[in-house]
Amino acid sequence: MASYPAGKPILDTYAALVSTFGDFLTVAIHTILYERNIYPQTSFLTARKYNYPVRQSRHPKVCRWIQDAVAAVEAEMLKGTVGQTSLIIYSSSLVPLERFVFSTSAFPVIPPSEALTPFETSPPPQPTSQRPPAQPTSQQGRPPTPTSPTSVPLIDLEEQFRAIFSRLSTLSATLSPLPPHCSFTLAVELREQALAPIGHPQPWIPAQPGLQPNLHSGPDNMGDGVTQMERKGDRQGRGSSLGGVKTTPVRTVETGEFVMEMWIEEGKGKEGLKAAESQGTEDPP
Repeated sequence: MASYPAGKPILDTYAALVSTFGDFLTVAIHTILYERNIYPQTSFLTARKYNYPVRQSRHPKVCRWIQDAVAAVEAEMLKGTVGQTSLIIYSSSLVPLERFVFSTSAFPVIPPSEALTPFETSPPPQPTSQRPPAQPTSQQGRPPTPTSPTSVPLIDLEEQFRAIFSRLSTLSATLSPLPPHCSFTLAVELREQALAPIGHPQPWIPAQPGLQPNLHSGPDNMGDGVTQMERKGDRQGRGSSLGGVKTTPVRTVETGEFVMEMWIEEGKGKEGLKAAESQGTEDPP
């Protein structure tokens, strides 16, 4: 591994991983809102982050909402309950059109009380002649699983983040245009067995059933085997808005303990919206 100047930021605790993800998520949300024309592009200014030009909304209320939403995500991640975070874009009739998914399910699972405990420091590479003998392998031929996460310099992540923002800057050529008057929200998907964030004040509310993963294959409390919701006279199954009709990978980041996948899902409602527009009708039910 290359050497880094003294004092260079090091991600050596789980809290540092979460804080770094929160910073990245904040910039990503501003960028996506700009690229998808959720607000007029003239309401954004050019800034620099990770030594790369990015966009930032100039509206104080938009900035405050994003700041509060990301802080709520970080609070849940510090509890070890978050598997992935999604920025969801809706039509004016609240039909999910696009999901920008940030999966952090591969982050280490650290008890909240150990969030500030330093990781092990990665040892420098040794010459071949000085390397210790190979570790014994298990019956399956694999080396034993490492017992502790290791720290990583922040500079190793900056290049990865720059690549993501470069990819996001080409969204207009990758994704079809959105209709006017779209809205957005931020959602988290909890890890299995994680408790829902219920309390006072209540920053989180349950997502639409169509945006909730169907984790149980057995009959639910409705007795018909499928969790469903009523909306404009139609019944929509649990998780039916997940996955969408088209998935666009953005990037996988694997740097030390910071392992994140990002992709974009275009929902079924977007295809229905195109068909409705071609027939001169309103948003699909």
